[in-house]
Amino acid sequence: MAFKRALKGSVLILASVALLGSCYFFLLQPRSGIPPYQKVRAGYIKSEGILLDRNGELIHELRIHRQGRRLDWTALRDISPALQSAILTAEDRRFYHHRGVDWVSAGAAFLEVVSPSRTRGASTITMQLAALCDETLRSTQPRRSLFQKLKQVRAAWCYERSWSKAEILEAYLNLVTFRGELQGVAAAARGLFSKEPQGLNHVEAVILAALVRSPNAGLEAVISRANTLAGAMNLKLKQPEIETAVKEIFARPYYVRPQMALAPHVALQLFAAGGARGDTPATISCTLDGRLQAFAAEALERHVLSAQSRNMHDGSVLVAENRSGDVLAYVGNTGERASARYVDGIRAMRQAGSTLKPFVYALAFDAHILTPASLMDDSPLDIPVAGGVYRPRNYDNRFHGTVTARIALASSLNVPAVKALNLVGVDAFVDSLHRLGFEDIRIAEFYGPSLALGSADVSLWDLVNAYRAIANGGIWSPLRLIPGESTRPGNRVVSAESAFLISDILSDRESRSRTFDLESPLSTRFWTAVKTGTSKDMRDNWCVGFSDRYTVGVWAGNFSGEPMWNVSGVTGAAPAWIEIMNQLHRQELSRKPQPPAGLVQRRVEIPSIFQSKQEWFIRGTETLLVQDAASGIVPKIAYPTSGTVVALDPDIPPEDQKMFFEAKPEGNSLKWILDGENFGAAAALIPWPPRKGRHVLTLRDHSGKELDSVTFEVRGN
Repeated sequence: MAFKRALKGSVLILASVALLGSCYFFLLQPRSGIPPYQKVRAGYIKSEGILLDRNGELIHELRIHRQGRRLDWTALRDISPALQSAILTAEDRRFYHHRGVDWVSAGAAFLEVVSPSRTRGASTITMQLAALCDETLRSTQPRRSLFQKLKQVRAAWCYERSWSKAEILEAYLNLVTFRGELQGVAAAARGLFSKEPQGLNHVEAVILAALVRSPNAGLEAVISRANTLAGAMNLKLKQPEIETAVKEIFARPYYVRPQMALAPHVALQLFAAGGARGDTPATISCTLDGRLQAFAAEALERHVLSAQSRNMHDGSVLVAENRSGDVLAYVGNTGERASARYVDGIRAMRQAGSTLKPFVYALAFDAHILTPASLMDDSPLDIPVAGGVYRPRNYDNRFHGTVTARIALASSLNVPAVKALNLVGVDAFVDSLHRLGFEDIRIAEFYGPSLALGSADVSLWDLVNAYRAIANGGIWSPLRLIPGESTRPGNRVVSAESAFLISDILSDRESRSRTFDLESPLSTRFWTAVKTGTSKDMRDNWCVGFSDRYTVGVWAGNFSGEPMWNVSGVTGAAPAWIEIMNQLHRQELSRKPQPPAGLVQRRVEIPSIFQSKQEWFIRGTETLLVQDAASGIVPKIAYPTSGTVVALDPDIPPEDQKMFFEAKPEGNSLKWILDGENFGAAAALIPWPPRKGRHVLTLRDHSGKELDSVTFEVRGN
């Protein structure tokens, strides 16, 4: 029997040699189409797109191709010797001693064809590389036919003639699939072990080499092959080491850690734009400054973390260069919460709060309706609207009486802003907001007088660019993320004179002290103009301002829409704003803008608030004396307004539902008449328990003359 088996084996070997010999001339025929090493390397396409900042530095790596996961081409010198040794032992032990075909294995290859029970392969690394580079050499069946093997052998010989051994091994390690979609040693090392190829140890090397034979093999098969390979390499590895490492790989989805991840939202926008054109580039340069981007992200994260006890968990930062419109920092979120990691807070629409007030006053200044010295009454105000009565209040729930327009804007007082909007008209204000780039603002009737206090939804992107228009003297132009990108010419949206007045007011530390004190996070050591805003129920917090060179905007809140707890503009967004602004001006100061020719400065006397000061005026609106016109105004009933309907709640005790009547302006000689009966002096707050029915309230002076009268109704029990 032994003799017969030996004879049979000899016959098969001789037959295989004869068969190969008969194909000798076929194999020696020159094969065209073998690419040179340089062409293969140049044609290697990464699955990752590279985003470079304005200085050519890498700031983000983003996957843009879905056909396999490939990272940078890795030179052979940068690949761990342990992995090279493991690959050669597992795939081609005589790699450095043959010329593309291992003739010792050739007979075994023939036996594999005629004896399906045999499982040993005969493809050398060079032959495998030929199949990786040429789709026609890849088999669609579990095993290649003899003719396919011959074509692969001929290609391998051609590669060996024109490529060096180092080039062949390097290309193979960069093109072969290790597991799933991980192609190449760089993707495999980073995706499975979070390492670079040069850092792979012996345990990781034998695991990767075991995966090459069958990239989608199961847990036990990989452990068995890796242990067998470690034994063949005479490595002093303990079996638990390999088993533990393999189990860690199988226990979680692989993750390819990007080399740099500073600007995910910008990368998504720019690479998606390329994909829409069908010409997605592998590398894109943007306007961001990598160092500033990292600093802004760190500052935002630190301040958001410090405010988490007040239920503030998210934030965004946008920094733009005033003159060019280049975006220098774009931090869409802090990245702390997994649920919000992909939310772009810069493009998200949020309620504007008080950040729209400067544009109301700019419109009033341009229309010559108001000047910074104009007197405005900050006192309770009831405005009839479709849903009832709108009563604006200040953030601190206090009223400041008669103030100038300068103080009203700088201190962000609400009632004067609503009155300013009534003067210019809601329709005109909506039109001006559209010119400033707020394209999503709806028709005026949708908002009513609350638009002055920021009831509209805006994005940080649009808000920063609108403030940048003020910084640029009233000229609006688009922001840009691509260096040198051509943009349409700037449009004048605010006069140069109004832009200067708004800038001057927002930089006036003394005038904003009514609300923010003289020292606050809004006070910088160099010139800046800044405005804060807080939306209804403290759901959004803003701080937007500019220096002579930069505009910085910060939003803070919760992407979920949850309200914050006791967070104002100076405690939420402002600390991050001033830290970023200080970083921008760490080596240079910001200079105050020069007044345009259309402005004049005069000393104005305002007796009603005991003030005498230098003030700026648009030429033709200047005055030397500002009188309080209230003395010439006939007192009116401020509350309730005519037609008011008061609904009593049966679940609330009656003593907690009392009403107070208000007259403006107040006077000691005024008195109330309710339903024909004397109710008391109008100067004192007298509680009245509402009674069901219709009532007539009259305001009379000391002589009994009727000054105003309203009818209101009380409903309920």
